[in-house]
Amino acid sequence: MKYEIIGTTMPAVEITFERGREKMYTQSGGMAWMTDGVEMSTNTKGGLMKGLGRMFAGESMFMATYTATRPGASIAFASTVAGQIYPLDVTATGGMICQKGAFLCAEEGVELNVTFTKKASAGLFGGEGFILEDISGDGMAFLEIDGDIIVKDLAPGEVLKVDTGNVVGFERSVEFEIETIKGFSNVLFGGEGLFLTKLTGPGRVIIQTQNINEFAMRVARYIPSSSK
Repeated sequence: MKYEIIGTTMPAVEITFERGREKMYTQSGGMAWMTDGVEMSTNTKGGLMKGLGRMFAGESMFMATYTATRPGASIAFASTVAGQIYPLDVTATGGMICQKGAFLCAEEGVELNVTFTKKASAGLFGGEGFILEDISGDGMAFLEIDGDIIVKDLAPGEVLKVDTGNVVGFERSVEFEIETIKGFSNVLFGGEGLFLTKLTGPGRVIIQTQNINEFAMRVARYIPSSSK
């Protein structure tokens, strides 16, 4: 298959199948447009338990699989918020551990499973809960980025501290934990919350400039409440 990321503010990835029977899958409702020559089937992809696990990881329980019936057919998957799309070569990188909702679509050989944070503090206070997405297998996957994308390649022992919710994903070699912000005045008046995500290399880290949860809360302030 060939792919092209098109658009700027609300991008999409358009896939062109080079031969028949190639497949792409996404969560239910993730397709934006497609040409003739593509068939759709919907199921839990891996069984009921996997479907439930994906649901708790921020994806839909059911996955839609699109199969090319002839070469040259194409299909596009669009982002749901303003941002970017990151192409992840799962075969070459070995995959990534990602935050909930980062997965957009992937080739059939890519596995999307759930994984749990190793430390209770990360699960309780990390902002994304105990459940993360584990992307592995063979093929291409595409991640949805909120805002702009920042890629950091950490050296062994190099530490990067990131505001909760701005981490998109990281390689398995990266250590992930939660650190408490120090200083009473910083906690009360710093405006950054109580915790930071601490990432220790070696390995690649993908960061997004927008925290969609914080953005939603800011927008909510301007929504008038109904008076009784």
